[in-house]
Amino acid sequence: MSRSDEILKVHRLAHAGGSAALLEWLASHLGGWVGVVDARAEHGPAPEAAVRGAAELGARGVRSAVLHGADSATLVFALDGRRALAAVLERPHHPDAPALLADAAVPLDLVLRAEESGRREERVRHAEAQVREAVLHLLMNGWLSTAHQISGTLGPALPDPMRMYVVECPTGRRAEVTRLCRELTGGRAWIVRCPVYVRHLIVLAPPASATGSAAGDPLAEALVEGAPDCAVGVSGEMGLSGAPTAYTQAFHALAVARGRVDRHARFGPGPELALAAHGAGAGWAEALLAPLHTYAPRRPQDPGGQELRATAHAWLNFTSHATRLLKIHRNTLAARLRLIEALLGLDLARLADQAALSLALRLTAGAGAGAGSGGDVEAAAPDLDDVLRDPRLTDWARTHLSGLSGPDAPPGARVTVRAWLAHDAQLVPAAAALGVSVPGARKRLTRIEALLERSLLQSPSARYDLWLAHRAEELAG
Repeated sequence: MSRSDEILKVHRLAHAGGSAALLEWLASHLGGWVGVVDARAEHGPAPEAAVRGAAELGARGVRSAVLHGADSATLVFALDGRRALAAVLERPHHPDAPALLADAAVPLDLVLRAEESGRREERVRHAEAQVREAVLHLLMNGWLSTAHQISGTLGPALPDPMRMYVVECPTGRRAEVTRLCRELTGGRAWIVRCPVYVRHLIVLAPPASATGSAAGDPLAEALVEGAPDCAVGVSGEMGLSGAPTAYTQAFHALAVARGRVDRHARFGPGPELALAAHGAGAGWAEALLAPLHTYAPRRPQDPGGQELRATAHAWLNFTSHATRLLKIHRNTLAARLRLIEALLGLDLARLADQAALSLALRLTAGAGAGAGSGGDVEAAAPDLDDVLRDPRLTDWARTHLSGLSGPDAPPGARVTVRAWLAHDAQLVPAAAALGVSVPGARKRLTRIEALLERSLLQSPSARYDLWLAHRAEELAG
């Protein structure tokens, strides 16, 4: 191979294969060890002669050097003042080795800088994604002022009021759909990769980007048109303080969108449990959660009341996947749940206690550590059945369950739901009680999801509201 061919090969490898491909070819072509050595490192994976040669460059302030050994020669060429290209070759070595290494040093230096810049850019992208996720976490736990402060450093400003979208797209396409969403909203949407579901994007868009009739939504329609393999669930319009409710609404709408030809759906209007229960249940909820809000950990590193509240909220919404949202180990999650059970006197393996805790958290949304009214309120507060006997809850329950008996309901819809709830929303025992297979029970519940326009099988699930509605209906006779 002529010298010109060698130089051309070096540049082609640097451009197409990067530093690794170039170094590998040099080592094979010259018949020795070739690599990049940090001139400041006293030890490393490189041969001792190469490390010593790189140190000599720094000490003498020269650009190249040759160190002769008994059976080998070490050729060293400075790259960027910090690193050096070194080759340890047997003697006698290839006669063109010094010239070839000198020619390779310049493109190698450039490609190393480009690769380092790419890694730095990737770290910045990862850090930005983590910050956006942290802002979402703050919104979900009611820390609005802190969320505004942090989001202001990245932009755009958090939209208030807003409409929330949950976009489900194929694995690996979230970056592409993020760019599409940014273009469609003129850069005004706050876009977060869902920390729990790897196929989901969470989008907070200002109302100007989300206007439309009750049957459609321009942004959702444009997203599906631009990415036909996606599905989009859309919440109602509300303020930032309603972010948890907006997410649940968008998630339920996504369950409906998956089964539609147009692949998008807006949350169906219906009675809100928290609004119906607030008057009758506020005192009960404060009393139930008072031990949690007033809890003081024994050690500074242990979770306090506010962190335990966030843990309960995340677990009720995402079950075992809450570890991804909270960034904790599954054993840590299990220990926190046991502590919550002990503080509140609940058994979180029971759907009834899960539903009670879910309702109490919604009725005290925005409450922090130290909230609660103490023993007097606890003594005067009703129990959950007393709350569910309130006429407002009876009306809510009948409206909420009316679809299960309506003309569009599949046969046995109420029986299926009751059996599923009676077995703590577990498919296997529910299927056995119904006398059907597990896939058959799942198919029934999937049809009921479309009927109710609520997610049942995937969390966040409407199972808590369904249990509360059935209990309120039972109490009303």
